[in-house]
Amino acid sequence: MQHAVGSPLPPPHQSGHGWSPAGHHPGGHQGPAPQQGPAPHQGPAQRQGSAPVPPPPPAPGFTPPAPVAHTPPQAHVPPTPETTGHVPLPPGGPVGMPSAPPAAATPDPATTTIAVLLIGPAGAGKTSVAKYWADHRRVPTAHISLDDVREWVRSGFADPQSGWNDHSEAQYRLARRTCGFAARNFLANGISCILDDAVFPDRPVVGLGGWKRHVGPGLLPVVLLPGLEIVLERNAERSGNRRLTDEEVARIHGRMAGWYGSGLPIIDNSQLDVPQTARVLDDVLARSIASPPNW
Repeated sequence: MQHAVGSPLPPPHQSGHGWSPAGHHPGGHQGPAPQQGPAPHQGPAQRQGSAPVPPPPPAPGFTPPAPVAHTPPQAHVPPTPETTGHVPLPPGGPVGMPSAPPAAATPDPATTTIAVLLIGPAGAGKTSVAKYWADHRRVPTAHISLDDVREWVRSGFADPQSGWNDHSEAQYRLARRTCGFAARNFLANGISCILDDAVFPDRPVVGLGGWKRHVGPGLLPVVLLPGLEIVLERNAERSGNRRLTDEEVARIHGRMAGWYGSGLPIIDNSQLDVPQTARVLDDVLARSIASPPNW
């Protein structure tokens, strides 16, 4: 029986059974699924099912995916630390009392890592002596000036010429705590420190006791106390908020006299220049290292 060209072919008929491709093709070859539209023209060989139908060619521009190669698992390799340039620093802690050297040895403060507090009235030469002493040490040494740190505050600075009040005392305490924090970090990294401040003997909480609390019991205090005439002369050479009135200088100098009899070493540098005072300071510190002051 002939069928119209292009019309679908009916399935083979088997009585009592549904259509099975395996039954129609003894070799197990499965024919194509029923098509929904008119099929293309099939030649006689295709209608007999004797030759397989080749797959359609790929669409233009289509690239078949490359096969994925199986990668065997590799051993875990720890990451290599990156070089960032960051140098870890030991944390600063309270400065302990310097250990006394053997009796046969003479302590050399020029080669010892120490913390020094230079005390004195305005015009005593604390800053000049501290800078010179730090510049001429044979070990790394830092100079930390309380007045310099207090002047970090620009707007709202509590000017000492305006008198002592709650505002100025709060800034003083903040500056002293900042200086103590810096000193502890310098010392923890092997850098000696010398700090200078006009500490009053009649105010231990604000003065010497505060420094001991912020730096540590190993802080070595030394008092510079020249005569009143020398202090007034040096104060007259100052400018800005560092210069005080003569009355204020005389009042501070009188209060500093309370350090006599306190047990702290006192240097009268009235007749000494800065290098001479620095040499005397080394001698005083050598004795303080051998026998720390009880303060």
